[in-house]
Amino acid sequence: MLIATFNVNSLKARLPRVTEWLEQAKPDVVLLQELKCVDDDFPRLELDALGYRAEVHGQKTYNGVAILSRHAIEDVRRGLPQLPGQDDGDEQARYIEATIKGVRVASIYLPNGNPVDEGDKFPYKLRWMDRLVAHARDTILPMEMPAVLGGDYNVCPTDDDIYDPEGWADDALCQPESRNRFRQLLNLGLTEAYRALHPHEAHRYSYWDYVKGRWQKDEGLRIDHLLLSPRAADMLEECDIDKSPRGKEKPSDHTPVWCRLSV
Repeated sequence: MLIATFNVNSLKARLPRVTEWLEQAKPDVVLLQELKCVDDDFPRLELDALGYRAEVHGQKTYNGVAILSRHAIEDVRRGLPQLPGQDDGDEQARYIEATIKGVRVASIYLPNGNPVDEGDKFPYKLRWMDRLVAHARDTILPMEMPAVLGGDYNVCPTDDDIYDPEGWADDALCQPESRNRFRQLLNLGLTEAYRALHPHEAHRYSYWDYVKGRWQKDEGLRIDHLLLSPRAADMLEECDIDKSPRGKEKPSDHTPVWCRLSV
């Protein structure tokens, strides 16, 4: 089973790039983020024509996540549960999970968190990550099935995952608190698929900003990740970053990251 994560940065604007990539890569499952559309505006007909079913958790203008699959999608859950004593009144569409051919998959669009020192954006990011850690620990990992938690985590796990660590040291994506919560996920027993198979490859990226020629100079960030439960990690055969969509006309600023499981 080929499973990919792809932050499309507005599905309507990138639909030609997305359908082109689907036809070329032919993934079995795709975890989409940053749809920027409500459920009713999701391009089901175009994706159905390529053989993909879809489950969507959309939001107007911002956020939005979806799961595409060539196979039946079952037991869909939208949104993360709140922690005891916590009530963000959270209406942001950032999480969807489902079961496909015996594999539990989740599409995650984790909050960016900037600016760190103003307002509630960074505390909200940390609370959201705490909820994700708790859900992975209490619900995902106890399931008797392999699981893949994929998406735009908006976290650079280490300085090897960013082109200019010093220049980005104050950014929410590189804060110790963000990285600590990412490590908490790994400490639960999840495996970061790309790092598992490419342990020594520094400065491989999945995101390049549109400004200042970042793509042309390969000045990027690795913030899109696939985290695997122990059973899924045992099935891991391949994992890589597909840079080709980022070099196309009018691309997303992210590019797909994929893994293959021997399901």
